[in-house]
Amino acid sequence: MIVCFGEIMLRLSTPNQERIMQTRQLDVQYGGSEANVAVSLAQLGAASSFITRVPATELGQAALSEVRRYNVETNLSIFGGERLGLYFLETGTGNRPSKVIYDRANSGMAMLERGMIDWDKIFSKGVLQYTPTWLHWSGITPAISQTAADATLESIEKAQQYGLKISCDLNYRSNLWSYDKLPSDIMPQLLSGCDVMLGDGDTLKTYFGIQGTGYEDIIEKTFLKFPKLKFIAMTARKAFHASHNAYKGFLHDGKKMYESREYDIPDINDRIGAGDAFMASLIFQLSKNAEPQFATDFATAAAALKHTIPGDFNLVSEKEIEALMKGNTGGKVSR
Repeated sequence: MIVCFGEIMLRLSTPNQERIMQTRQLDVQYGGSEANVAVSLAQLGAASSFITRVPATELGQAALSEVRRYNVETNLSIFGGERLGLYFLETGTGNRPSKVIYDRANSGMAMLERGMIDWDKIFSKGVLQYTPTWLHWSGITPAISQTAADATLESIEKAQQYGLKISCDLNYRSNLWSYDKLPSDIMPQLLSGCDVMLGDGDTLKTYFGIQGTGYEDIIEKTFLKFPKLKFIAMTARKAFHASHNAYKGFLHDGKKMYESREYDIPDINDRIGAGDAFMASLIFQLSKNAEPQFATDFATAAAALKHTIPGDFNLVSEKEIEALMKGNTGGKVSR
């Protein structure tokens, strides 16, 4: 069982690439980095659980119901707080990039405190359908409040006590770090407990002051700073315009760098959640002790497919990802 811990939000997006200032309607969906990972894992056939805190309202219940719809365990999430977090998505096109506006102050997760979630119960054998073996979190949760950062540290400490593998997507969101701490004050202690990390050079500089002359140099310095890490992953995106990107992935196991092919992705439907799709698929393969090259190729193909699917969730199967890896690019109808 892979446990994903973080906030789920109501996603309100403009239809037909309209701007927020002009639209008269918004498409309603749910999403959030860790929920996206949990759903992607479930689509791949992995047992996954999502732990969050949502208000005891119809919106909070609907958010959890949406995740459960995709076979994710949510029974040990808790209710509380004033409201469900929101984010507004203005979908870009051509030379106009997409834009995200967050509205998550005083949400259930932003008001979460250490001790509210019973991690001993969650990580104990026989409580969830399967025994937890992995905890995943992201840098978004400690960004929303000091108390949420404290609760994240608690989850990591408890996961270590129970012998779980721990992964983190650094996920730097500059608009969220608005309380009286810098990311560099919070994130080093959190990452020090992790086994697997997904990040990029800019975020490593912001969080940890790590700089280098290229991917391998930066990664080697990160391994030295955080010796518990076993794998460091990165992705590279070329944005020709909002509707046409190229995407590739990298994975380093402390000895060697593995690199995927580059996917050309024209006519993007929705790129939100592509990094979460990569993270979920990487966790899926590493949890099965897959070869690093295969894990890299699989995660990158999964992220490429996410660009074709509207909404936050990557609703693709293991078979579909492997078909893309083998060169099936969608030219034929599957019958």
